[in-house]
Amino acid sequence: MLPLDVAAAANIQSQLLLREDAELAAVYEQLRRLDPTGQRFATVLRDTIDQLLNGEVTGRYDWKTLFKTEKTHAGTVVEINLQREFEFDDGAKMDYRIAEIDVDCKYSQQFGGWMIPPEAKDHLCLLVWADDYKSQWSAGLLRIKQEWLNTGNNRDMKLTIKAEHRSKILWLWHSAPLPENILLHMADEDRQAVLAPSSGQARLDELFRRVQRRRIGRNVVRSVARQKDYMKRVRGNGGSRTTLAREGILIMGDYDSHRQVAAKLNVPVPGEGEFVSVRVAEASGQDGSRPSVMLDGKYWAVATAADVPQPAPSLPTHTRRAP
Repeated sequence: MLPLDVAAAANIQSQLLLREDAELAAVYEQLRRLDPTGQRFATVLRDTIDQLLNGEVTGRYDWKTLFKTEKTHAGTVVEINLQREFEFDDGAKMDYRIAEIDVDCKYSQQFGGWMIPPEAKDHLCLLVWADDYKSQWSAGLLRIKQEWLNTGNNRDMKLTIKAEHRSKILWLWHSAPLPENILLHMADEDRQAVLAPSSGQARLDELFRRVQRRRIGRNVVRSVARQKDYMKRVRGNGGSRTTLAREGILIMGDYDSHRQVAAKLNVPVPGEGEFVSVRVAEASGQDGSRPSVMLDGKYWAVATAADVPQPAPSLPTHTRRAP
């Protein structure tokens, strides 16, 4: 978190920007109305990075392994996916029409690396940044002024924003959490163990065995399984849920009933398209010493290293999925 004095100064600057530029204020309010928490933006950025990595086909999980042309194309894919998610109209001169105002969209994986074209001068720009290594993202608005741009001889005449003028960006969300790229952030030993088996089912089993109490997204599952029926490989009836239940491991999905179990066990609650695995052990009643949940007529809690592995109970019948 920012120190209080820095946060206060940033808030004062934001209020000044909103008062001085009515179009900026209108676009800001519209975007905040469409996505009050930033969750939709974050999901688009997570899905776009995963789309570029294309792990199901390539097995890639690290941005550094993308080809140069793929990295160059990333900005266009972000722009397209944001427009698809929020249904922005096409702009007259810029990328989007938001609140009846033309807005250009620029993405950079490097903070401050937005390349501003000459035609964006005096227009509003939506500046987007995401870093898979930091698991953070930002999005802000800036009215482009020529004097705020660095000089250069880029062949497309595109210029970056001077560092001292980045304070003029009106942040919608700044350094917000990006859904984690589990494969990227795993310990090397665990990642090697997950990716080593030749069988997609065995790789998924190892993933849920080694990555417990963390949200695992559908794209991670797809990249590890590298099979078209990857979701089937998670479920019961022979999937990871069946195999790992013998070791006492529950795999909760985004069904309401599963989410309720996760909440009662005090582990991360799966969001849409996510899974959370955890080893459980039978608890001696609801004694309050640790969070527990009633399953199959018994109380269960998150297992400790001292708990001997035992078969896991059945998860409740599926109810509706998370919104």
